[in-house]
Amino acid sequence: MNDLLPQAYLIGLIVLLGGAAFVVARQILRVRRDETALAKLGGGGNSSDLPKDPGTLYELASVQLRKRLYAEATDTLKQALKAAERDPVPDEARALMENALGFTLAAQSKYPVAIRHYRAALRAKPEYPVALNNLAFALEKQLKPEDARSIYEQALKLEPDNKTARKRLKTLNRRSGVMEPPDSASGRGIGRSNNNDQGNSDQGSSDKGSGDKQGSSDKAA
Repeated sequence: MNDLLPQAYLIGLIVLLGGAAFVVARQILRVRRDETALAKLGGGGNSSDLPKDPGTLYELASVQLRKRLYAEATDTLKQALKAAERDPVPDEARALMENALGFTLAAQSKYPVAIRHYRAALRAKPEYPVALNNLAFALEKQLKPEDARSIYEQALKLEPDNKTARKRLKTLNRRSGVMEPPDSASGRGIGRSNNNDQGNSDQGSSDKGSGDKQGSSDKAA
């Protein structure tokens, strides 16, 4: 029996090292892929090398966001929005760009400007849970919890299973001492216990493209 212990330990160590090697290799491949994409899309730092169409500019900004090059992504997204003025894009595409720009600004703690771009994204696409979550989080950072609560509740109306909005609402409720209804876990809504409900029942920053994963800073992003 004692002879089996060293063997089991060795096997466990090999499995652990193998898993770590896999994770590291995947990260290296992702970095190389992003570097290749940056070079291909013209993200070498020279503005004259930047692409001119809004779609390619947004793709470049997405790569810059993954690499956390927030200042560069901000400039690229601004160029994308200018290009969209010259070459109009669908409202949904404009919403993606505005939300991503908001995310890059929030990542640099520029919340007032980020809020303007999140609202612009929602004007282009009102039913946009990712932008709603990002906006609410930025409002939290601006110490406007009641406004944030209302926005999270809008996100939950659109997506009752939205984990980001539900989690942030729970946090806000806990901070303010608001009791949640017993059925909140069932997805029927996280409400307030007084008569000033601004809405009830909700994603966060998991845009397929953010942040837009944002989230939260939600992830634009």
